[in-house]
Amino acid sequence: MNGLRYSRAMSAPTVLQEIDQVYRRDARRVFATLVRLLGDFDLAEEALHDAFRAALEQWPQHGVPENPSAWLVSTGRFKAIDTIRRQARFTSTETVVEYVASIAGATDPLENCVALEDDTLRLIFTCCHPALAPDAQVALTLREVCGLTTEEIARAYLTPAPTLAQRIVRAKAKIRDAKIPYRVPEADEMPQRLASVLQVLYLVFNEGYSPSSGALVTRADLSHEAIRLTRLIAEVLPPPPLSEVHALLALMLLHESRRAARTDGVGRLIPLEEQDRTLWDTSLIAEGCARVEQALQMPGIGPYALQAAISAVHAEAPSADQTDWGQIVGLYDELLRIQPTPVVALNRAVAVAMHVGCERGIALVDDILKYAPMQDYHLAHAARADMCRRLHRWEEARAAYQAALALTQLEPERRFLERRLSEIES
Repeated sequence: MNGLRYSRAMSAPTVLQEIDQVYRRDARRVFATLVRLLGDFDLAEEALHDAFRAALEQWPQHGVPENPSAWLVSTGRFKAIDTIRRQARFTSTETVVEYVASIAGATDPLENCVALEDDTLRLIFTCCHPALAPDAQVALTLREVCGLTTEEIARAYLTPAPTLAQRIVRAKAKIRDAKIPYRVPEADEMPQRLASVLQVLYLVFNEGYSPSSGALVTRADLSHEAIRLTRLIAEVLPPPPLSEVHALLALMLLHESRRAARTDGVGRLIPLEEQDRTLWDTSLIAEGCARVEQALQMPGIGPYALQAAISAVHAEAPSADQTDWGQIVGLYDELLRIQPTPVVALNRAVAVAMHVGCERGIALVDDILKYAPMQDYHLAHAARADMCRRLHRWEEARAAYQAALALTQLEPERRFLERRLSEIES
């Protein structure tokens, strides 16, 4: 089908496993290409599902295509054409005919692509168009480009899920009604459009590195996609270079370097101070630290550069005991000055506790917990619990761990908190 060659036949279970892997790896990229070809989010989403439904029917019989993504794009495109023709059967107009012809005649983007024309990158910049409100830009991109659920995005923003859902619907309508083009901005437009895009990629990486819910400690697919796109932006960004692009990439690489050490053999979460540092990826650390130095020498040092510098201090410490907490507190002081958010304040409170003592850290966390949204933030309660544990204030630690457990949706984090709670009670 679609003029594409198929690989050798596989057993039905193997084909189903392959389809699942293709969906996890390529679904959002295929969706991005379908959005460009069809010019409509909802039609592209329906075409994506139709294409995978066709794969479930045809691949077990014919085998897996040599280029699964191309097959899915081609199949999704023609499924969309069928849908449009069915809907226009009784109200056929010249406009519909022209629209169908434009879709059918579009060049296959998977055969003629260059880095700057990456469909996912194009869709990110479209979703982050200045005609959309900043919060809508980020929410729409996380949902439509990266496939995060509304609940995951809401947790990242400490915002009710219904509010996020309405924001996404309004943003899609704005793109449609204002006819915002699906394209990468021109060179002179690129710098002013970067802030929202970098924020999106930062949140995508965070969701991949530490998911807000589910059974997995990490979602490597999201983290790798965020790194790929950030690296792509760093390569295609016109001069002069901006420090925050390289800083964000450095931050991602330094966090990614610790992935193998974050869990033990049975999937239990290991906190930073207890990780086996011989498992850290030294090549990622070397590139990350080099990019931090590069970013700090550029004009316009911002929050990503400071966060990357903090990660570099951790990465360069031979052991947890040798971590320069004084330098980390100083970096958090500057970060809190330019980004005064409760989450930054919480991270600074942990650093202060490690530097001057947990009594001071607990006082800072208690002030942060007076802010209503942070009362539902499980990491705030977990931080307080850990500080109380270190001071042997067992009853307070138990209460804080129980509060954190009630709010935690990520299974490995739940198991870690339960383990700490069990240690206290024994």
